[in-house]
This record gives sequence, C-alpha cells and structure tokens, in this order.
Amino acid sequence: MKLVHHFLILCTTAVLAGCATKDPEALAQNDPWEPTNRAVFDFDVKLDHFVAAPIAKFYRGTMPEPARRSGHNALENLHAPVVLVNDVLQGDEDKAVDTVSRFVVNSTAGLAGLIDVASRVGIPSHENDFGITLGKAGAQEGSYLVLPLLGPKPPRDLVGTGVDIAFDPLTYITWNNSTLYMIVRAGLTVLDQRAANIDSVASIERSSIDFYASTRSLYRQYRNGELHSGTTVGQDLPNL
Repeated sequence: MKLVHHFLILCTTAVLAGCATKDPEALAQNDPWEPTNRAVFDFDVKLDHFVAAPIAKFYRGTMPEPARRSGHNALENLHAPVVLVNDVLQGDEDKAVDTVSRFVVNSTAGLAGLIDVASRVGIPSHENDFGITLGKAGAQEGSYLVLPLLGPKPPRDLVGTGVDIAFDPLTYITWNNSTLYMIVRAGLTVLDQRAANIDSVASIERSSIDFYASTRSLYRQYRNGELHSGTTVGQDLPNL
C-alpha cells in the first residue's frame, strides 16, 4: 500500500511538471502549478465538506472531551519516535531529552500515553518532522503543491512525509491485522486534527475572498512558525 501511495504521488508530480503556468502572480507566489493546484484544492474542499468535516463534527459532538483528549495524547505518544529522530538530526539536545522523557513518563504513568502526565510535571511537548529538518539544513520549500487527500505538500514537505514514515518503527513491525491497525491509526490522526480545527478552518473559509490563496499563505506561515520554533510566527494558526 505504501508503494502504491508513493507511486501515485510521483505520477501526480510528473503530470504537474507539464502543467506549469506563466502567470506572473502565480510565479511570484512560487506557485507555478496554480491552475492544477486549484483544481485539486477544490476537490479536497468538496471532499472535506461532504465527508471529513461532517464526521469530525459528529465525533466532536458525540465523544466527550476527555475521551478526545486521551485519543489525541495516545496518537502523539505513538508519534514520539519520529519526533525524537528529527530532534537528534537537528542537534537539539534539549528537545530530544524532552521527547524521550515525555515518551517514558506518558507510556508508563500515563497509561500508554492516554494521559499527558509529562505536561503536568513540566515537560513540554513539541512537533517535529523531517520537512522541518530539511528546512533547518537549508533546503528550500520548493514550488507550492497541493495533492489529492494530502492537501498542501510542497516538495520539501512531501519528501519529509515519506522519510518520517521510514522513521516510524511500526512501519517495519508486522503482526495479525497490522495493516488494519496502521490504516485505523492514520484515519484517527486525520480525524483528531480535523476535529481540532473545525471552527478555525470554517472561519477562514467564511472570511476569505480567495480560500485557496488564504490557505496557501496560512500553510506557509504555519510551517515557517514550526521551522523557526521559539518565535511567534505561525502561533495559533490551524494545521492546514
């Protein structure tokens, strides 16, 4: 399934190579594939309106907040090994120590990560991925790219996503129904993120004259905030 997924991404990228626009505004925004990106974006928005958003609203409306928080904590704990590898690659010892400490504390005292005990004892959480690692190493974002189902994925972040899959130890562990587990985990991760951003995304869509352009700008601000952690850039922006 992973090979098929990556093959489809490569095919999409190859097709985009022949769809570049010469529009000066699009080129100024480093968005040479804007016409195709907009078409894919419209598809993603429709899919969100008819599938993802209603499911997320149902989930938020029926699942008690403590249960949703526990689910979020568990998913974050499972992602800790990926965060740790990127902390180490970036040479950030303080964050690496925090990640290991959080994983140990939450996996034990936090009942397999369901309870975020680490935050209660003063060990802060943070996000990290290989796209950020590449950015801190000097790699440029590349031309803006929107993919079906995945949303904004410029080349740097697209490569980062693939490498992060390789960093996840569970990628290599198989057991009965392991494939189903990975599918369910991925679905719950999307559900968790979408439920957390229902109000902010709806507000942006209502207030935007051009929702695509607003999403492009906010995505870059969000990623820039993660890349320059410790600054206020990207603070409180939704994960688009």
